[in-house]
Amino acid sequence: MHEKEAKVLLSAQNGMNIYRGCTHGCIYCDARSNCYQMDFPFEDVEVKVNAVDLLEKALKSKRKKCMIGTGSMSDPYMHCEEKLQHMRKCLELIDRYGFGVALQTKSDRVLRDLDLLERINQKTKAVVQMTLTTYDEDLCKILEPKVCTTKRRAEVLNIMRDHGIPTVVWLSPILPFINDTEENLMGILNYCKEAKVRGIICFSMGMTLRDGDREYYYQKLDEHFPGLKEVYQRKYGLAYEIYSEKNRKLMKIFRDFCRDNHIESDLDKNFAYLHEFEDKQAGKQMSLFDL
Repeated sequence: MHEKEAKVLLSAQNGMNIYRGCTHGCIYCDARSNCYQMDFPFEDVEVKVNAVDLLEKALKSKRKKCMIGTGSMSDPYMHCEEKLQHMRKCLELIDRYGFGVALQTKSDRVLRDLDLLERINQKTKAVVQMTLTTYDEDLCKILEPKVCTTKRRAEVLNIMRDHGIPTVVWLSPILPFINDTEENLMGILNYCKEAKVRGIICFSMGMTLRDGDREYYYQKLDEHFPGLKEVYQRKYGLAYEIYSEKNRKLMKIFRDFCRDNHIESDLDKNFAYLHEFEDKQAGKQMSLFDL
């Protein structure tokens, strides 16, 4: 872990990442890609030491309330958050200034901040997005070794349901020849049904690989799935987007299940929901794209 003074925190779309890098160890992580120009080892997490001050300054200056997003690049609930509590301090500011939040995580550490999420959700909207990829617990421990398993994440979704916090699941990535099975998909979908998630974001049954990410992934394939790297190299070459041979069949199962269980699967509608600010006291809605 190392510290850095950031110049800005919020993006043009009101997203923030208070950390860079990650300690979850997911073997497929796209954030390892060279295009993100991290000049430090990925596990040596960069802490934006002035993130809380930058957020307060940004929130004070905004003319209109909006949703604040986080977790798209680096999970806000990594191991270092237990000590630093930067995410909690950011949620306190979001609550104080009356903004909404849409956070994405794989960690049950989010439960620490349930009180703040409830307070925010009473006034506007607090959405917890949870990534689920692998129903089999043993396989999950290989693919995502340093974060709680899918079963525990499903328990977190159930807790959010019981506290009235809306949830959206990211069903991504699905790794060809590893977790691209109907059994895996149905296990995850049934977790989502039980938790009454509002929506599921799934681009396809596949994954992305590019320089930096690809090399790490192949190293882990050699370690845990001997011979599979060569299968990938023959079939996919240097392609960025790679799809399971079962993509069409599994996507149909996914869409049919969501339709039958009233779970939103349309990407545009899910993203619109995450971006729409809702003033529950005034009964108004505004999109961050209007800012």
